Amino acid sequence: MEVKLARSAGFCFGVTRAVELARAAVKERDCVYTLGPLIHNSQVVEKLAGAGIKDIKEIGYVFPESTVIIPAHGVGPDVMARLTELKVQVVDATCPFVRRAQDLAGELGAQGMQVVIVGDQEHPEVKGIMGCAGERAVVVEGQNQAELLPSVPEAAVLAQTTQPLANFQAVIDVLQGKTDCLKVYNTICHATGLRQQAALELARIVEVMVVVGGSKSANTGRLAELGRSAGIPAYHVETAGELKAEWFSGVRVAGLTAGASTPDWIIEEVQRRMKELGKVMTMEEGKEEANGIGEEVGEDKNTVWGGKAGISPAEEKELEEAGLPSFEPEMTGNGVPGAEQEVPEAVSEDEMKEAVEVRSLSPGQIVKGIVVQIGVDEILVDVGSKSEGVISSRELSAYEVASPQDVVAMGDEIEVAVVKVEDDEGRLVLSKARADAEKAWKNLQRHMENGDPVEGVVREVIKGGLLIDVGLRAFMPASLVERGYVDDLNKYVGAPLMAKVIELNRARRKVILSRKVLLEEERVLQRKEILDGLVEGQVVQGVVRRLTNFGAFVDIGGLDGLLHISEMAWYRVNHPSDVLSVGDEIEVKILQLDRESEKISLSLKQVLPDPWDRVVDNYPVGNTVQAKVVRLAPFGAFVQLEPGVEGLVHISHLAEHHVASTDEVVREGEEVEVKVLSVEPGEKRIRLSIREAKRETRRPENPQPGTQENNGNVTIGEMVGDIFENKQRDD
Repeated sequence: MEVKLARSAGFCFGVTRAVELARAAVKERDCVYTLGPLIHNSQVVEKLAGAGIKDIKEIGYVFPESTVIIPAHGVGPDVMARLTELKVQVVDATCPFVRRAQDLAGELGAQGMQVVIVGDQEHPEVKGIMGCAGERAVVVEGQNQAELLPSVPEAAVLAQTTQPLANFQAVIDVLQGKTDCLKVYNTICHATGLRQQAALELARIVEVMVVVGGSKSANTGRLAELGRSAGIPAYHVETAGELKAEWFSGVRVAGLTAGASTPDWIIEEVQRRMKELGKVMTMEEGKEEANGIGEEVGEDKNTVWGGKAGISPAEEKELEEAGLPSFEPEMTGNGVPGAEQEVPEAVSEDEMKEAVEVRSLSPGQIVKGIVVQIGVDEILVDVGSKSEGVISSRELSAYEVASPQDVVAMGDEIEVAVVKVEDDEGRLVLSKARADAEKAWKNLQRHMENGDPVEGVVREVIKGGLLIDVGLRAFMPASLVERGYVDDLNKYVGAPLMAKVIELNRARRKVILSRKVLLEEERVLQRKEILDGLVEGQVVQGVVRRLTNFGAFVDIGGLDGLLHISEMAWYRVNHPSDVLSVGDEIEVKILQLDRESEKISLSLKQVLPDPWDRVVDNYPVGNTVQAKVVRLAPFGAFVQLEPGVEGLVHISHLAEHHVASTDEVVREGEEVEVKVLSVEPGEKRIRLSIREAKRETRRPENPQPGTQENNGNVTIGEMVGDIFENKQRDD
């Protein structure tokens, strides 16, 4: 008996990645767990357990500081959050295709979209996707369940990664009649489609099919269904020990395929055992024929129960209970069960071709693919063709890369250009750099015409400017990097920059960018927006940027306003540095606003309380208080009661005796005791007396008759002093 192996069988790249991550984790760490089986294959799980990787069902069994591996089918965000709380080391082995479905579900759920997931609602992968999508998400297994859903204005549909496209399309057809806007996201794994196509092609040229894989593996079970849909017996086994010799009775050619979680060593064991059983059955049938009994069993050995050759009625009943299709045998003209069997509509030939169509490629074509393997100097990309395409390191980017991992990661979806459909070694040769360049030229041309900025990453500093990666090599002169001069351009290396395209010449492969133009435009717009949002009298936040002798310039969100020295405080300020420092954050009031010249006058003191509002309460007439001499005048001394509140001690009130010059009695900076003679808050005037304050300290309890004292009446000299006081205050 000949055993034919399907051209696509066994481990997919997602499973391979998960196993490799698990093996690497157990080498580096002592206590390693997986949340449920890493993959749906008990033999592989047993081998991993032997290596020290424990399969646990609940997070509660995880010890602190241990390592937990997320299985290939992924988990929901609630599980990830719980692991974060436990502060364990997480190794995420989620298949990139599953991760993409989770991310899409999360984005759609966050938008409040009604999300429909096509798949097995009890499958761990579907539960994880469901958790990402949120409470409004629903799961349907097929079109019958989809028919039961209510109508909604808008919905999105995605699939379990192992779903047949025919079933996914059937659900889509139903949903289109239940919503005005349906967003479709095909999240079916490319490898799943190729494996299903290979199984269907093999089933058409063999007499019996064996599918190897875990009993709980969804994708393996579907491969067995495909075999049966082609009208031949198809058996699902986990190991070679489950094979039965009678399955191969009278069989000349048998087919073998395997699910995505089946390792090569199990496939090889099953293949070897199938050949052995084929030989045994050939020998036994030869003996039976020699003994003349072959004619008796000739019809029975080909009997087809329920359209599934080689399956007993008991087995058929189990299949029906499991929800698989069942059919009555169709009889030929001579009463013998025929070879033509009814094929279930869900996996008809035309639909299967559509579901697993292999992409036909041509040189220069731009296609999307998934990174399935990363090597030292090349990567493999699944583009839906018969085989993965290869990209060398030099074709990954327009710039030299140290390692492919610096550019791509496993599971990334990238655009690539087809260089050769088949090289000397029969490989599909691709280029990411050429696809990026083609896309970049079109993108740059469009942005230049529209005046829109583009984003690029600075790769290196060269003479005269920067080399920037915008999908191809672009140059930015040093004079166009900032609005002003830049001392060191190296600080931009590795950083993303937004810029405008100011020159583009594809023939000469010349691209010139300017960030300065963009910054200037942004500054103009920003200043206009700020000005439009300001009004006189408004109080705004500002930052002191510069001090001068006459004031300070304050940045109020992109615009500089002038805070004059006279508006810094309620008291006299000798220099702005006495009140402010560069970098201070302050509140200021807008006094004047000239939109045409963009000039803004600011005030600090007007957002502060006016101390003169409290002078009547703080300095009652007749009280004696402490004050500081701040300046001298020919007619008296000005003293400060508190910042912003000054009063005048007239020369006649400096001492008991006649004073010819103010500096005979007091000096600037001296602390003195004064008596409040009068308060005029409206005029911001307080009359004080040092003489009366001294009298208060030595006045006897019972003054002698005839003693003269000034009771606060204003003298002619004080009136003259008021005139000079007002003039000095105005100055």
